[in-house]
Amino acid sequence: VVVAPSERPAEHVRDTVGTSTPVEVVSNGVDVDFFRPVETERFRRRHDIPDGPLVGYTGRHGYEKNLAAIVDAADGLDATLVFSGDGPARSDLEAAAAAADVDARFLGWLDREQLPSFYAALDVFAFPSPVETQGLVALEANCCGTPVAGVDAGALSDTVVDGETGYSYDEGDMDGFQRAIEQALDDREHLRERCLARRSEVSVDHAVDRLVDVYDAVLR
Repeated sequence: VVVAPSERPAEHVRDTVGTSTPVEVVSNGVDVDFFRPVETERFRRRHDIPDGPLVGYTGRHGYEKNLAAIVDAADGLDATLVFSGDGPARSDLEAAAAAADVDARFLGWLDREQLPSFYAALDVFAFPSPVETQGLVALEANCCGTPVAGVDAGALSDTVVDGETGYSYDEGDMDGFQRAIEQALDDREHLRERCLARRSEVSVDHAVDRLVDVYDAVLR
């Protein structure tokens, strides 16, 4: 059996790579004991983040992740952008933010212990990357009570459930991306409740149970 972390890469293995071996989907799972709602005031003070709505992203700043779209979509929004992480696209991303009508903060790589506070401080996690095989950071954000505005491509097509875990938009539609962010901001209290209600479904324990089922089926 071949195991894939979400349905889109599973489809790729079945249809594009081509295999007669059964392909099963087993999520990597989120440590929900660690990624949970936490207080955020000290985090905001530590990084000098102003009051008001926050839209952000954490992870590698790679060109393939299309992170400049976050700056484009946030141009004119009443929200502060917060980027955590680093990578080859960071300097261009900083330049784009400086040229746009946005307040953007770049925190660099955060210690893992700060990530729950980062996610929980955000009102919306923005995720325009069309190349994810699972997009685990989106699930981590959800487990901290933060909805996702994400592209309807790759694994995010399954991760972002409109009206439940956030809102999606068509790849390349910048107006749609901005609308998804605005919708998530407007509905963040309802979305927060729905995200937290789904935590057990994306937990490591649930993933392990699913993997046991796969092994049992193979060994029969």
